[in-house]
Amino acid sequence: MEKKINVLMIIFTLILNFNIVIADPAENDFGIVNAWFNGQEATVENIQLKVGEPAEIDVYVKSKIDCDIYIELINPLVTMPYDIISGPSEFDELIKNRGVKSGWSENYKWIIKPNEEWTNGNAPINIFVQFSDRDENRIEKFTIANPHILDEHYSGPTCTAAAPSSTDQPPSQGSPGFGVAGALLGIALVMMARRN
Repeated sequence: MEKKINVLMIIFTLILNFNIVIADPAENDFGIVNAWFNGQEATVENIQLKVGEPAEIDVYVKSKIDCDIYIELINPLVTMPYDIISGPSEFDELIKNRGVKSGWSENYKWIIKPNEEWTNGNAPINIFVQFSDRDENRIEKFTIANPHILDEHYSGPTCTAAAPSSTDQPPSQGSPGFGVAGALLGIALVMMARRN
């Protein structure tokens, strides 16, 4: 019984420490990155979109140092499941901000809609941000949302709900990756069950 308690304490400590690391993945000593999908802070789960249904992506980036900042909205799939209605770039196109000063910040907003290239499955939307000075790079990369694209056509209004768009908004830190902690807990419990 004492072994079980010790194992559980070790597992709990590991998960607690892991959550401390991943609770703030969008901030490092070079800068801050926050993202929203239709006004919900990333990472957003349990979303369903119909073909043609617009959705809004907002990304806030702030530099803590003088550096270059590169931003890219990433499609991890083989096909392109979304069309960009409006925004500062296409998917997989790098936005370059060279020579920004400490304290620089910018909001980026895209309106996207699913096309018919990917239906009846999830189509994640990822963000990549690299803070780069002459000697080092810091990279933040996470999933903003993981919508399930329905094989149905959207027939509603083309506007989406407003999301944070002002640089006056205090950046709140998202917590992408908490599913990993759950997976680690599940693995640990399976290992304990096998030992018994």
